[in-house]
Amino acid sequence: MSGPGAPHGPEAEWLGRALQLAHDNVAGGGGPFGALVVRDGEVLAQGVNLVTPTLDPSAHAEVVAIRRACQAVGDFRLPGCVLVSSCEPCPMCLATALWARVDRVVYGADRHDAATAGFDDRAFYDLFTTPRERWAVSVSQVPHARAVAPFTAWGARTDRTDY
Repeated sequence: MSGPGAPHGPEAEWLGRALQLAHDNVAGGGGPFGALVVRDGEVLAQGVNLVTPTLDPSAHAEVVAIRRACQAVGDFRLPGCVLVSSCEPCPMCLATALWARVDRVVYGADRHDAATAGFDDRAFYDLFTTPRERWAVSVSQVPHARAVAPFTAWGARTDRTDY
């Protein structure tokens, strides 16, 4: 592709790599998703969708790449990093990126492209704007005398690592 709006620069290169990971994962029988975590132009880690081979519903490409990047740098925070994904991250992956404190997220295909291929996250996006009493799964608080005790213990620790 060339001309105005054509991909160029390092982001296009990184995205091309994420797209190739996704394509290769499909060829190997996996899901069509690939992701990279990049810092200062260096790919710290990459991941592909491993949900079905690992039987882990959280093993999305972005989460796998973030986990690996955190291990590579020895920290659960990834400031200065860019998450590059072959597709718009689902709410879980986006939340993981936010918790990891990446600086930016860039992606190729969007949620509508994913939905066309059978990966429709619309229900998850819509869920958070729907009152909980209308959710299909029940999520409710159960009062307990010790419910906040772990937070009290956490707050009392002077050696804790805040996040």
